[in-house]
Parts: sequence; structure tokens; C-alpha cells
Amino acid sequence: MNGLNEELNTGVSMEAADTTIDGKQYARMLYGGAALLSAHANEINDLNVFPVPDGDTGTNMAKTLEGGLSEIDANKDDSIGSLSNHFAHGILLGARGNSGVILSQIFSGISEELSKYDKVGAFELASAYRNGIKKSYSAVQNPTEGTILTVFRESTEYAATNINEHSTVEDFFRLHIEEAKRSLASTKEILPVLAEADVVDSGGAGYLYIALGMYEALTGKLPDITFKSSVDTTPKIDIDTFTRDSVLEFGYCTEFLLRLTTAKVDPDKFDMARIHEILDELHGESVVAYKTDDVVKVHVHTFSPGDILSRMQAFGEFLTVKIENMSVSHSETEKAKKKNSKKFEVLAVASGDGICALFSDLGADGIINGGQTANPSIEEFVKAFDECESEDIIVLPNNKNVILAANQAAEIYDKARIHVIKTRSLMEGFSALSVVSAGVDDIDALIESIQRAASGVVGSEITKAVRNVTLGGQSIKEGDYISITNGEITSVSDTANGAFLEFLKSQNAEDYELITVFTGTGVSPSQIDGITELIENEYPDLVLTLYESGQDVYDYMIALE
Repeated sequence: MNGLNEELNTGVSMEAADTTIDGKQYARMLYGGAALLSAHANEINDLNVFPVPDGDTGTNMAKTLEGGLSEIDANKDDSIGSLSNHFAHGILLGARGNSGVILSQIFSGISEELSKYDKVGAFELASAYRNGIKKSYSAVQNPTEGTILTVFRESTEYAATNINEHSTVEDFFRLHIEEAKRSLASTKEILPVLAEADVVDSGGAGYLYIALGMYEALTGKLPDITFKSSVDTTPKIDIDTFTRDSVLEFGYCTEFLLRLTTAKVDPDKFDMARIHEILDELHGESVVAYKTDDVVKVHVHTFSPGDILSRMQAFGEFLTVKIENMSVSHSETEKAKKKNSKKFEVLAVASGDGICALFSDLGADGIINGGQTANPSIEEFVKAFDECESEDIIVLPNNKNVILAANQAAEIYDKARIHVIKTRSLMEGFSALSVVSAGVDDIDALIESIQRAASGVVGSEITKAVRNVTLGGQSIKEGDYISITNGEITSVSDTANGAFLEFLKSQNAEDYELITVFTGTGVSPSQIDGITELIENEYPDLVLTLYESGQDVYDYMIALE
């Protein structure tokens, strides 16, 4: 964590500067914040309470910011209000992980206030940031202090309280950062688990890097930055899948940004119902359309993209247009061929070839790739919802850090009823899928059954510690194997199988009937034989089922039922 310590010990310049900023200056600041965060993403990932190689906070926050920056990359608007609205929409759809979702809500709240202005000074910025506090806290059902929420709230209130009529935007950020450093250091005092692990909150550390990067870009310490997404968006298609003899079966995926123009409509009073009526009249499917300030974004599946574009041009002019033949993509073709007569569909978040295949066999209609270290974004959830054809969609996040993004996606989706089951692990997701039956008519009763099944499993992951630490009164050395059960260390051993046995003892495994074990890629056949023999000898009444998970974070994932 030397990089952060150096930043914490670096003084912040108080050079005189302009008292206001516009859209272009704000864009440079956002680029700066994203650049500094990205440079330290791995460092933030390592700020993990548990000494295991599964930290992903830095990656999640960086990817979340990328979503926002991708929306403003081509936006040259001088207005800070317009630019912040573009950024807020992009960051919302790109949000992934708890830290990323909270970050998206912070900037969404800031944008709500900035949208009123072309330029802002310190007081307007303070008001916007205070609205970011309100928005981010309201997005979390049970806000936990000692996290990014605390760091952002305390630094914002301190800066807002200590500016005056002579203060510049630089003054606001200088004060904001000074308090953010103090607040981040105090997260250890607020959350005992951080003190015990001797780390500060990773989300708070990520936010501090964003604020520092924004300030350094504002004051010229960082050069102008050209944003380049780390995500490869180049379409990988085989154009030979659609030949001269092919017939268009699935239409075109059509997306565009339309700037409403005053020569054609009143952008401020424009009713999006007009857009939806036209798309419905032209038999558009899978429609997602919304308006931000004077820009309309539309996603639609259609056989006649030209007709839609022609009608849309009556309201303004296009900023971007993308049209893709859905027959060309094999995956899209397979999904489009599906004639789904089910009353509901189940989407499960999972990673590892073995687990994904198993979940599909158990009844998951779709797999959203992700989980620990690779949390899916809100946009990925929305796209997965869009590919379903049922009125009810059941979602299994299967990771505590994915639940918030799933809930946010469900809130903004209005074309189906989304039921998010708060499965915190792949083991809970496995148990939930075991009660899914295609013949169920009562969706509410099914959801209750799924929730009971998920809550009735005791799940644990076993992995190797990557640093020395003391947690829960237990001394853990680098290289030890630990079992993590419902967020707590339940066993420590010098071997994976030893940690497995100690976990079973800690849970009184003889009181259960079933044990399901997912083995990781690093587990050898001899280890599997050993653990099988151990269970058969020590717990002969347990019915054992073994699966290869195909993932490499955990040696074993265990479900007791």
C-alpha cells in the first residue's frame, strides 16, 4: 500500500485558479480520476480483509468509471450539466460490485444538481456533492459506516462547511481530499475487522484516488488524458454465417443516440411516449429507450432499421448509429431461435466451466458470467433480462458483492418482473436451483421455496492465504489454507484437506444429510481421493456429491444441507 501512503503524505497545492469549471474542465477531471484509480487498481484489490487472492474492488470501480467515460468520450459540450448527465447514465449501466454501484449513485446524485448549470463554483459543487451523499446512502438498504460511504460523506461535509464566498473549486477539492485522507485512515477505528486485518477500507481508498486524480487534473499536475477503455469492444463476428443464400430471420440490433434539436421539437418538453409509440407501431422488439437532457438513447430489435431511423430524424439529429445483423452472431442466433413457453426463467451468475454447465443442467436458463473477482455490471444484467422472453425472471447473484448491482438492474428494468434472490455464494445458488421446477404455476410459492433452500445451506470456500494476518483471534500465516463460511474464518490448516476437515468439525457435519463439493483447478486427483475417503470414514451418513468447478480462486467450495 506504499502508493497510497505516498499520496496521503503529499501536500495539496493551493495555487490560485478560476472560481468556476465548465463541462470540458469537468471531463478532464473525470479522466484524471479514472486514470489515477486505474493505476492503483491492483493495490486497492489487495486491500482485502481476508488474506486471499480474490479482491476486486479496484477493478470494479475502474470498470464502473469506464462506463461513464465511454458516454462522454465524444461529447464536446461545454455545459457541465449536460456532460455530467451523460457520465451519470454511463456509470450507472457500467456499475459492477457493491463499490461500483455505490460510486455510480454518488455521481448520479452529483449529476442531479450539476444538471442545472453550465458552469459551477465551489458552492454549487458542494451542493451537488451533498446530493451525492443522499443518493448513495438511499441506494443501500443497510448502510455500513467505515466504508466508501463514510469517506465520501465526511469529506464532502467538511469541504462544504469550510468554504466561503471567496473559495474556488480548487479550494473545495483541497478540503475534500484533506478530510478524505483522515476519514479513510479512521475506517480502521470504525470497523474492527479492518483493524484486525490491518487494512483501510478498499472502497474508500478507491474513492480517494478518484478525488486526487480529479484534483490533479484540475490543477494541471496531470496532463490531459485521452480515455481508452480496457474492454475490447471490437465485435468478433464471422460474416460467412450470413451468405448470399441466407434469409434474414432475426432482424437487426439497432442502437443510436439522437440529439433533440430546437428546429424540430422543444427538447425540454419532449415526451418519450412519442418515441415508444413509433417503435411499437414499427414492431420494434427488445426496446430500451430513455432521455437525458436533450439526448435520446434507443436500443431496438427490428427488421426495418431504416424506417425507424427515418421517423426518429423528425425529432433531431443522430450522434451515433450502430446496426448489427443478428443472424451473424452465433450466440444471438441461438437465443433468437429459442421458443420459450416457460412461465419464468432463471438467470444465475457463475464462473468456471464446470459450475456453469452444472447450473445449466439444473435449470438455469441463462448464465451471466462473473462472480468473485469479476462482478457483472448493471448493463450486463439488463442485457441478460432483455434476452429472456418470460414475464417473470428469477436472478441468482451467487455472490454478496453482486446482489446490489442485480437489485439496481431490476429497479430500472420494466419489461418483466425481476425477482432477485439474495444468494451470497455459488453453494447457495446450487441449493436454490435444486428446487426449481419448470411445471410450477405459482411464482410466489416457487420464490419462497428457492429462498428457503438458499438459506438452508451452509456454504464454505477453502483457499490459500496470501499474507500473514490475525482475524477472529486466529493467527494465519501466508500459505495456510483457510475456510471462509458466511464471512468468517472457520478453520485454518497447513493443507487444503486439513482445512476441509476442520470446517466439517466446526459445523457438526454429522447433523447434516448431504454434502456437495466443488473442486478447483488446483486440486489434484490424490487430494480428491483423500477428501472422499475422509468423509466416508468420518461422516459415513453424509451423502457426498463431487463436481469439478473449473475455477481457480478456491480449492474447494462446500455445501452442507
